[in-house]
Amino acid sequence: MLELGINIDHVATVREARKTYEPSVVEAALASIRGGADCITIHLREDRRHIQDLDAYAVRDAISTKLNFEMSIEREIVDIACDLLPPQATLVPEKREEVTTEGGLNVTGQRQRIETAVKQLQDAGIVVSLFLDPESSQIEAAAEMGCQAVELHTGQYALTNGDAQVQCLNELTAAGKLIVDCGMKLHAGHGLNYENVTPVAQIDQMIELNIGHSIISRAIFTGLEQAVREMKQLLTNVESNKP
Repeated sequence: MLELGINIDHVATVREARKTYEPSVVEAALASIRGGADCITIHLREDRRHIQDLDAYAVRDAISTKLNFEMSIEREIVDIACDLLPPQATLVPEKREEVTTEGGLNVTGQRQRIETAVKQLQDAGIVVSLFLDPESSQIEAAAEMGCQAVELHTGQYALTNGDAQVQCLNELTAAGKLIVDCGMKLHAGHGLNYENVTPVAQIDQMIELNIGHSIISRAIFTGLEQAVREMKQLLTNVESNKP
């Protein structure tokens, strides 16, 4: 069964713009589950630009589906993950200046630090996935350190079209086969939307897709009509109850 993970980080982004309590990331998670989400993904960044520590615990406690905890390999975040105990942690690279995650984790370039994080998480009973570019050396390194899954970075695929996109898809397909051959589960995400998701979803033995921005973006419009209708009804009620 192909699972859909919904990344609700950008609900928190809207909330943090005013440093208030709405929109609620917990309600976003529950609404996503009511819509059919199999998994909720949140990314607790070191700079806490959107998801906050309390959000992570609140979402964990509120949902009955899998929580996929995206995180860096920094010791502080690893310690939080081991206290939070999500079913799955996905290790991703972080740069303070980036708008969103720009590429896969460089496993071969910082292997010892990643291995330490992976071991600590797995010792706590957490399934570990690494967010990687479709490169054989990175995938093989993930397998060697015993990771249970790899999430392929689909950002380059999402940014291209035509022959270039076909080439990216071929690279993702080949990488997916290697991941499965290495005994790991195949996940994918980043930049996937309603127009480009199908070919990635069709990659053999794809288990999980994590999608956030495009779904939250669409929700602004598909959910806005009802939100306006409810506010208008409140105002109508006020008018009708005036003496």
